[in-house]
Amino acid sequence: MPLLFSYGTLQQADVQLATFGRLLQGSKDELPGYERSAVAIEDVQVIARLGRTHHANITFNGRSDSRVPGTVFEVADAELDAADRFERPFNYQRIGVTLASGKEAWVYVAART
Repeated sequence: MPLLFSYGTLQQADVQLATFGRLLQGSKDELPGYERSAVAIEDVQVIARLGRTHHANITFNGRSDSRVPGTVFEVADAELDAADRFERPFNYQRIGVTLASGKEAWVYVAART
């Protein structure tokens, strides 16, 4: 089963229930070489719905002292597809990463245009 690393909304119970139809069980991990960042939300309807003007994001900086904390979840392939559908409208893409634990996982980052 694939592993999915979340540093943001996919850790929230309400988002998991809406996206996967269940609560995910996960373990804490970190993503080395990245730092937290923010991406401006350009769609005024999304801003109104979410009540915020920026999405959480992470940016690769390659520094060994940078780590983004989060949770790694084991998900089914169909759940990974559901996560893609959840993240795509926010202009996020899924990339492969190696976590501090050595596990290979997927994570979502803002797509570069």
